[in-house]
Amino acid sequence: MKDSSRKLRNGFTTGTCAAAAAEAAAYRLLTGTGMTEVPIETPDGTHLKLGTEDLWCHDGRAGCGVRKDAGDDIDATDGLLICAEVERSSRPGIHIDGGSGVGRVTKKGLDQPVGNAAINSVPRRMITEAVRHAAEDAGFDGGLNVLITVPGGEEVALKTFNGRLGIEGGISILGTSGIVHPMSRRALLESMYAEMRMHRASSGPWLCLSPGNYGERFAFDELGVDPEKEMLCSNFIGETVDKAVDLGFCGILFSAHIGKFIKVSGGIMNTHSKEADCRMELMAAAALKAGCDADTARKILSCNTTDDAIDLLRSGPAPEGLFQKTMDAVISGIAHYLALRCGGKLETGAVIFSDRYGKLAETDNAGALLAHLRRSR
Repeated sequence: MKDSSRKLRNGFTTGTCAAAAAEAAAYRLLTGTGMTEVPIETPDGTHLKLGTEDLWCHDGRAGCGVRKDAGDDIDATDGLLICAEVERSSRPGIHIDGGSGVGRVTKKGLDQPVGNAAINSVPRRMITEAVRHAAEDAGFDGGLNVLITVPGGEEVALKTFNGRLGIEGGISILGTSGIVHPMSRRALLESMYAEMRMHRASSGPWLCLSPGNYGERFAFDELGVDPEKEMLCSNFIGETVDKAVDLGFCGILFSAHIGKFIKVSGGIMNTHSKEADCRMELMAAAALKAGCDADTARKILSCNTTDDAIDLLRSGPAPEGLFQKTMDAVISGIAHYLALRCGGKLETGAVIFSDRYGKLAETDNAGALLAHLRRSR
C-alpha cells in the first residue's frame, strides 16, 4: 500500500525529453561520440541528467530516444520513448519538425499555426538550444534538421483531448517549465487547503484566486493585487469556494482566463477538460441570450478556442454591442453560480480576461473586492 504522506515525485515533460534526445543525436552525428546521459537545464532552472536509449548513426543521420517519466503524475504519455533524428541541412540554422507519433495542428488558435507539428514554443526553444550546444561543442556552424518522433504516440493520443483541440496523428510535445508536477487530486487539494490556511492566518480574510499562472500574472500586472493575497487554485473552483467558507474568509475574487471560467458560467465547478468542456456551447448560449442570430451561434460552436469565438463576435456581422452583451451574460452566469456555491456565506466575484483582448468583464462587486486585495502604491 502506498504511503499517502510521501512527497510526490516530479517528472519531466515530453519537451524536456525531446531536447535531450536531440542534443544526444546531434552530438553523435557531429562528433561520432555517444552520450549515455544528457545534462539539461529546464526553463524553470532545474538541472537534470537524462538517460538515452537507442542511440544510432548511419547514412548521414543520427538518432536517440529519451523515455518520458511523469513522476507520480497520472499522465497518458508516461513511459513513451521520445525520439529525435538529426541530419545536416543545406539551410543555415536549426529546423524542427515532427514525424510519426507527433500530432499535427489542424485548427487555429493553438500554440502553433495550422500545418505545423504540435511541438509547442517552449519545447522548440529547448530543442534549438540543446542542438546548438552540441554543434558548438563539435565546432560545427552549419544547418541541422531535427525530426521528433514518438513510437506509439498515435495510439496514446486517442486517450487525450488532442482530437477535440484539432491536433491529429499523435501526441503534443509540451511543457513550459520542463518539469511535470504531480497533479493527483488529493495531493493538490491538501496543498491548496494548507496554502489557504496560511493566507487566512497571515494576510487576512480576503483572497484572490487563479486557476493558472496566466490568471495570477493578470491579477498582479493588470489588477494590482497584492501577491501576498493571491494563490493558485488549479481547476478546483467548487472546492476552493467550499474551503473559503470553512476557513472564514470574508471574500474571494477569481482572476481567470475565459477559456477556463466560461465553464463556471454554466455551473461547472471543476474546470479540468476531463471533467467537462462545453466552452463553445456556453459561449453560443451567452451570445444567443445577447441577441445573436442562429448562424453566428453555429459558427461559434465550430470555433476551437474562446479567443476565436471572441474574434467572431467582435468582427463578424452582428448587432451593435453583441460582444460586450455576450461577455455580460457570461459574467452574470459566473456570478450566479459562485454565489450559489457559497450559499451567501462569503462574497464571491470574478474578473475574466483574454490573452488577445485583456479584461473582458467583471462581476458587479469586483471593484469592492479589489479594494481589499490591491497592493500599496
